[in-house]
Amino acid sequence: MKGLRIDWSRIHARRNWSAATPCLALGAVVYGPMASLHRLAYERGVLKARRLPGFVLSVGNLTAGGTGKTPAVACLAQWARSRGFSAAVLSRGYKRSAGSGPLVVSDGTALLAGPWSAGDEPCLLARRLEGVPVIVGADRWQAGTLAHRQFGAEIFILDDGFQHHRLARDVDLVLLDGREPFGNGRLLPWGPLRESQRVLRRADALILTGCGRAPGREEAALRALERDFPGKPVFKASHRPEEWIFPDEGRSAPLDRLRGVPVLAFAGIAAPERFRETLCSLGVDIVDFRVFPDHHRYTAGDILSLRRAGEAVGARYLLTTEKDWVKIEALELDSRRIGFLRIRFEPVPGEERSLFEVIEEAIRKRKTIDAMDL
Repeated sequence: MKGLRIDWSRIHARRNWSAATPCLALGAVVYGPMASLHRLAYERGVLKARRLPGFVLSVGNLTAGGTGKTPAVACLAQWARSRGFSAAVLSRGYKRSAGSGPLVVSDGTALLAGPWSAGDEPCLLARRLEGVPVIVGADRWQAGTLAHRQFGAEIFILDDGFQHHRLARDVDLVLLDGREPFGNGRLLPWGPLRESQRVLRRADALILTGCGRAPGREEAALRALERDFPGKPVFKASHRPEEWIFPDEGRSAPLDRLRGVPVLAFAGIAAPERFRETLCSLGVDIVDFRVFPDHHRYTAGDILSLRRAGEAVGARYLLTTEKDWVKIEALELDSRRIGFLRIRFEPVPGEERSLFEVIEEAIRKRKTIDAMDL
């Protein structure tokens, strides 16, 4: 279980040189121009973006994960539904096994596909979102067309859409980590950047996430973004622990239930140390912490090994993230004493209205344009 694993989060935060730097730098030299050419092909009209019959709200990253995008998508989908819109979530379905064509993960009332066929993040969203269909597909235009035809969707929330140039968007929201918006500032694989920082000029708004952990660094990041992208709306948001869920018990528990309780915690996410920090902030006694690769496909053997390790160190519970849990649940194993932490994306108080106002203004603008085209 502890086999060779590349810790990309640590590599992407490192600013000093190491033995691996030349190889990583070479990879970045190759990757950067390819990403730029792909983007420029759409910007210059060589390739044409397709438009869906409705409003498209993209939630994306400049970096390779770690910004808490999935809870943000859930928050925006819930907001859209609360405003009376017929919304659908469109996701790529990273590491799905059921081909690349459109697949309905949820019709808004029931989960119709599992994490292996649909991907872990779409399944998490499908579990969370009542009344909001979730569709995966490599071509998000095809997925959105299905959502419009089958569910009458009029607002399409594009999960991880900033680099999906083939679909026209009405609003591009880009999430950046509040403490380290650009990691070490290098392109993949040397650093976490999918594109150069200057492409943030095409975003409609920037959101610093995970705020409240390091106020000084977050404020410095905010000032830097406002300086480098004048006039660009920049918001702050937090990812707040909401409750513990213990599936075997069929109930949730308040956050103070595990204060001082010895646990073995584990995670297979892009930034596992942030999960650890969150548990520490809740007063959990972490007697062991195990890290798996992002999007890890758990096996029965993994869970058995974790149980044995927990027993060896006196852990009363095994704790993980909700994203990890959706894959463990699919194994249909004994889930006694396994719990996960539910996280809520929350704009910093005082900024909720401003963030949603940006979106609502864009919706009104799109409706005006559509009315003129009739």
